Amino acid sequence: MTIDIEQTKEQARALLNSRIKSVEELVKARQKVNDLKEQLADAERDDKRAYVKATRDGWNPDELKKLGLEPAAATRRRKTQNKTQDPAPETTPESPQNN
Repeated sequence: MTIDIEQTKEQARALLNSRIKSVEELVKARQKVNDLKEQLADAERDDKRAYVKATRDGWNPDELKKLGLEPAAATRRRKTQNKTQDPAPETTPESPQNN
């Protein structure tokens, strides 16, 4: 039995190409997620600025709330920051005998 090295190389390349294609698709999807996260962050900043401008122009928070315009972006951002900046204090289990 003779093994054709060129044919084997081609088969190996075909397998690698299909694997490379899946990684390429993954990279594109991740980039799209990153781009959308940036767009969301920009939109939230714009929302916050517009809310602040509305309050400076005489609207009070209660009036804006009645219109369904709560400071959503600022509220969401604070919750996110609390999760990342204030992690729960670590507790080490102590046996009652050590107390």
